[in-house]
Amino acid sequence: MLKQGWVALGLLVAAVIWAMITSWRLLYHVSYALAFILVLSLLLTLNDLIGVQVARLSRTHRSQVGKHFDEEFTLVNRGWFPKRWLEVRDHSTLPGHRAGRVISGLGPRQRYIWAVRTYCGHRGRFRLGPLSLHSGDPFGFFFLSRRLAGEGELIVYPYTVDLPGLQLPFGELSGGTAMRRRTQHVTDQVAGVREYVHGDSFNRIHWKSTARVGRLISKEFELEPVTDIWLYLDLEQHMHVSAPWAEEMDRSGPAVLWGEHRTPPLPPSTAEYAVSAAASLAKQLLSMGRAVGLVAYGQKREVMPADRGPRQLVKLLEALAVLEARGTVPISLVLEAEARHLHRGTGLIVITPAFDVEWVRVAQAVGMRGVRLAAVLIAGESFAPAPSIAPVQAALQSSGILCTVVRRGDDLAERLRFPAGG
Repeated sequence: MLKQGWVALGLLVAAVIWAMITSWRLLYHVSYALAFILVLSLLLTLNDLIGVQVARLSRTHRSQVGKHFDEEFTLVNRGWFPKRWLEVRDHSTLPGHRAGRVISGLGPRQRYIWAVRTYCGHRGRFRLGPLSLHSGDPFGFFFLSRRLAGEGELIVYPYTVDLPGLQLPFGELSGGTAMRRRTQHVTDQVAGVREYVHGDSFNRIHWKSTARVGRLISKEFELEPVTDIWLYLDLEQHMHVSAPWAEEMDRSGPAVLWGEHRTPPLPPSTAEYAVSAAASLAKQLLSMGRAVGLVAYGQKREVMPADRGPRQLVKLLEALAVLEARGTVPISLVLEAEARHLHRGTGLIVITPAFDVEWVRVAQAVGMRGVRLAAVLIAGESFAPAPSIAPVQAALQSSGILCTVVRRGDDLAERLRFPAGG
């Protein structure tokens, strides 16, 4: 009950008491009128909330920074009485997701449908819902709410750029013997044959064996003699910096005015640039048939074994979507702890804003064991007051480790080409 309702209820009680004391007939009429109005207001408000169902339909539960997330809502009046007005509130955590509506004059057995398009400007895992219904009476005495069950989840992947001309900074990393490890992917290395399994594609069938034995026989493959590539993402909190940011693009108007032609700006944060660089490299390397793994020490230790294919890309993007620069382990210790498990010839790309040259010495030791290294340096001084990345760049170049420097506002597609000069 609102303040006005309590006032009306107080007047009703006072009128009844005073009427009983004075026996004044007019006060009885006032009491009857106030009681009738209060009861009628409560019934009208309850009627608006009863017999209403709201359904939300999401075409996908995955999106990406720079893209849009679409939802459709359907509100149905299953009652026999019209609904004067209803307010639908959405309690989702997705930034900018304005799914609420105010609906009036919804007749019996009628429905109201509306669509919501939200620009995804932040990566992460977000809750969709729950919804709540709110209504009140014409006199302002009551304002009641009803919470609707049902929640969903949306994962927004990091922003990625296409790297069609990516040249691996350490060459093709091919040669050597096969890895003698079976794989479900079709490669040039045939390891043998086996019985046909439902779902095997036609290019897996070994037709000579099939003709000989009279039943379908499939080929087995093993991984090609190319090395794995690991991405080491530095998320030590004290090394990352950011600048105040006001989103440059206005997404508050109708969706038709937004357009798709503008490149969404990354927040001025070294962490966002680093995550986007890791996601872009992983996407391109996997499209080239490479096996890609990830090591990151953010909120916790995150290690994803090297694998290839679309499923690995989904795993990597989901992991990168929620990683935050809240780590306490410097990249030098991460290299010491994790790189010892890498085999000779393995590719390692370090993505870091670390300005301490100590990690370069550790990287040199890792390189001496036959691991081939490259680095993506995020220049923190271009985002906020921070030590220069130049000494690290010079140390890497003097060690023969290729590197590229990414600064605020740079085109990632251009900087991730690993120019020879850094």
